[in-house]
Amino acid sequence: MSAPAQRITIKEVAAAAGVSKGAVSIAFNHKPGLSEATRERIFTVARELGWAPNSSARSLSTRRPDTIGLALCRPARLLGLEPFYMDFISGIESVLAERSCSLLLRLVSSLDEEIALQEAWWRERQVGGSILVDFHQDDPRIAPLTSLGIPAVAVGHPDLTGGIPSIWTDDAAAVAEAVRYLAALGHRRIARVGGPAGLGHSAIRERAFQDTLRALGLPPTTPVATGFAGEEGARATRSLLLRPERPTAIVYDNDIMAVAGLGVAAEMGVTVPDELSLLAWDDSQLCRLTHPTLSAMSHDVHGFGAEVARELFDVIAGRPVRPRPVMTPSLTPRGSTASLRTAVS
Repeated sequence: MSAPAQRITIKEVAAAAGVSKGAVSIAFNHKPGLSEATRERIFTVARELGWAPNSSARSLSTRRPDTIGLALCRPARLLGLEPFYMDFISGIESVLAERSCSLLLRLVSSLDEEIALQEAWWRERQVGGSILVDFHQDDPRIAPLTSLGIPAVAVGHPDLTGGIPSIWTDDAAAVAEAVRYLAALGHRRIARVGGPAGLGHSAIRERAFQDTLRALGLPPTTPVATGFAGEEGARATRSLLLRPERPTAIVYDNDIMAVAGLGVAAEMGVTVPDELSLLAWDDSQLCRLTHPTLSAMSHDVHGFGAEVARELFDVIAGRPVRPRPVMTPSLTPRGSTASLRTAVS
């Protein structure tokens, strides 16, 4: 094991910036007495060296937790269409409203942009803490945000979040339930349309999906990874239904893709659920408005958001927290899934 990296000190930051330690303190406490050029030079050097004031040594009295940050690496158009995040954010807002707090929501185009944004939020005292979502395997945000000292809660399995306090749903157990249900209906060729391969929860779901197929003695399927938009779900469904041995059941990673898949099945003359069963991951009003209605893995997304917000306030207050799962998504059967032999419309 390699030795831990030596911690950068304020003295080293001051020397590299060509200023005194007092000037570094003035810059980070946003006090007058420095030119903007000097202040920005100090911030640039600190960022390059990976240094930030120790959060325990800095008085939090000037950093009231009246604003919480949330950055999403999603296209604005998709965010407006995706029921999951609308419900999740409404759950966060329900807790913030109780405390007269605000949510600072920003859309970013990359994780590097989010890191820079989180650093600016914390440096400029814009937020009292942040909610971190959509963790990747070996997520690049963990190291810089941990060293920054920003109070944060991660939405993701502890295997992905690097020690940041986390809350998650047991996706592996939910995927296993979905596959076992479809197998019990007599389906032998079950496919999955997953989200982007780089997302940690997509990898967890795919691993559980293949493991469950193997345990049930069912043939493995080639992963179909795509984005979360409807047109991407439609394209993936079309490719699956054009295979020589097309699946008789498909599990989707969200409701938008499942709705799009239902439309593709109708377009290609494949009857749901007589010839093809479809199962959505997130349950929403969309799933109840289709014909046939969509079976889904349901969970309380609004309550999930509220739990995340409460956990963040505990972190900000310095109360002990531990990684914990919320309720596992459960199966809600509807009209889009049925036995191949006894299918009903």
